[in-house]
Amino acid sequence: MAAQPLEVAVIVGSTREGRFGDVVARWFVDQARSRSDMVLDVIDLAETGLPAVMAATADAAVDDFARRIDEADAFVVVTPEYNHSYPASLKNAIDLAGPQWHAKPVGFVSYGGLAGGLRAVEHLRQVFAELHAATVRDTVSFHLAHRRFDGEGQPIEPAGCNAAAKSMLDQLAWWAHALRDARTERPYAA
Repeated sequence: MAAQPLEVAVIVGSTREGRFGDVVARWFVDQARSRSDMVLDVIDLAETGLPAVMAATADAAVDDFARRIDEADAFVVVTPEYNHSYPASLKNAIDLAGPQWHAKPVGFVSYGGLAGGLRAVEHLRQVFAELHAATVRDTVSFHLAHRRFDGEGQPIEPAGCNAAAKSMLDQLAWWAHALRDARTERPYAA
C-alpha cells in the first residue's frame, strides 16, 4: 500500500520589495514538485495579509495561516539573512502559530551574502526547537545568491544545489513520515 503523500508547506520568509526570495523559492518549489511523495502548499508571507501586531481578537488571516500550518506534515523555510539573522516577517509568522508546529520536521533553503543565510538558519533552529519541531540536518544555501542565478531564475551551476535540495528533501520526507506515524499512533504532548 502506497503511503499518503506528505503535505509540505514551503514558507517564503521575506516580504521586502525587490526581494530575491521569490527567485530562490520558485527554483526550490520546482525541485520539490518533481517528487511524487509530496504535495506542496506555498505560503508566501508577502501575500498572506498577516498583521504586524498580534490582535487580542480573532483575525481571519492568522486563522488561515494557522490552519495551513496545522494541515502540513512538514515545512521548508526559504529565508534570507538580514543583519546576521532572519527577517522579522518570518519571526512574526512563526509566532502566530503555536501547537500547529509541534512534532513536525523543518528544512531550510537560505540565501544571502558570503554566509549564504546560514546564520539565519542557525537562529531559526533555536526557535523551532522551542516550538517542539525537529529541524533536519542538511540545508540548501546560496552564497552570494544574486550571482548564482541567471536572468531566467535558474541556477548557473545547478548540479550542486539540485543535489543539496534532493538530500534535504529526502531527510525531510523520512522525518515527516516517522513523525506523522508517531502523531497518529500517540498524539504529541508538549
